[in-house]
Amino acid sequence: MIGAGPGGEVLADRAVRAGLSVAVIEDGAVGGACSYTACVPSKALLRPGAALAAARAVDGARQAVTGPADAAAALARRDRFTGRGDDAGQAAWLTAAGATLVRGRGRIEGVRRVRVTAPDGTTRTLSAGQAVVLATGSEPVLPDIDGLDSVDVWTSEQATTADAVPARLVVIGGGVVACEAATAWRSLGAEVTVLVRGRALLADWEPCAGEEIARGLTGLGIGMRFGVTALSAVRDADTGEVSVETDDGAVLRCDELLVAVGRRPRTTGLGLENVLPGTPANTTEGLTVDDTGRVTSVPGGWLYAIGDVSGHAQLTHLAKYQARACAAALAERAAGRAAAGIPWQPWSANAVRTAAAQAVFTLPEAASVGLTERAAREAGFTVRTAEYRIDDVAGAALHADGFRGHAKLVVDADRHIVLGCTLTGPMATELIHTATVAIVGEIPLDRLWHAVPAFPTVGEIWLRLLEAYGL
Repeated sequence: MIGAGPGGEVLADRAVRAGLSVAVIEDGAVGGACSYTACVPSKALLRPGAALAAARAVDGARQAVTGPADAAAALARRDRFTGRGDDAGQAAWLTAAGATLVRGRGRIEGVRRVRVTAPDGTTRTLSAGQAVVLATGSEPVLPDIDGLDSVDVWTSEQATTADAVPARLVVIGGGVVACEAATAWRSLGAEVTVLVRGRALLADWEPCAGEEIARGLTGLGIGMRFGVTALSAVRDADTGEVSVETDDGAVLRCDELLVAVGRRPRTTGLGLENVLPGTPANTTEGLTVDDTGRVTSVPGGWLYAIGDVSGHAQLTHLAKYQARACAAALAERAAGRAAAGIPWQPWSANAVRTAAAQAVFTLPEAASVGLTERAAREAGFTVRTAEYRIDDVAGAALHADGFRGHAKLVVDADRHIVLGCTLTGPMATELIHTATVAIVGEIPLDRLWHAVPAFPTVGEIWLRLLEAYGL
């Protein structure tokens, strides 16, 4: 297997436990971006601001908060979680799990053959008896902005690992990474401006999510500029100041420029051209896989892909889910049996569904799972929706003064089951799993009605949504 990120770790562990021998090739840190430059450090940086906001939202606790977040302590706490990139612990875990860790860069040379170039430049070739699995993750995309390649910009990697708070930060992007980074660095004292090419944040989500987060970012003192495109960027060699020119004639000056406009599968240099004729060596395209993770375009069924390179949503928890299914399929096929795999057609009638929630740890939080109303209608469903202000739930008012949140349910009106759900507000990222269970279980709404939430909790929103639907 090439790649020892979250998906690779899980697959290796499960495959070894199923009786297979596994070699894991990794040219970076075992644990991948999630552990060192993405999920873990970003959540660690966001948590101090969230804890302070929660305290300030309750009269009686508010009076005890006498100052801002301690940036140095927050950065030190982040480093305790990431080890500043030291993967010794996770490498030891992988070895203890029974996998063989091979340090170096892997490149496919032929059918079930991978050449590994070690850090010292030496090479060797590994041959797989059954399969090669690609779990190489993704990398940030840099847009075509004049001068950007000479500015030494931040990507998500620098935004989660920086050792100091910039006085002024400009963020280009309107997705999850942009919103979270803006929130984190503003809470630690930076002056932040966000440039969004479109007219809304989180463009693929329900509009209510982007609207609530934009309101929250503005409330934190973050400058929001929509419908703006960055044309050029230059860093002053003497002062280090970055100047960003936009298409409306403005010039923004900052100490650091974060570009967060998306990520692409890390497929360049993997040698795919050796087994997929016509594929360029510098490809950045994801791979098409079947429901067991097997790459469908490669003859012989020996090449697999999981996680961000597999063409599915770029989510750590989804990569781990794919890894479990792929490991099970590999074990079954090694034993000469058929493999079941993942049901990747989740919206067909009477099919078991796969649903993975998305979470944004901003202030307020936002979370979503399943289909948006627009996507459900485009898919041909007869759609009904139910919406409710979480503010109006008694448990929410008790949880925080000035609690603000929104809930939207997307329902298949023919079968009366949940197709999707979007939540905003405190604890949205925790509350969303109830909707995930309802979607995967295809639980009829009149049965969900009998799942009685405790009073007074924010979770009572589920009762209110069903009432808003008409039950």
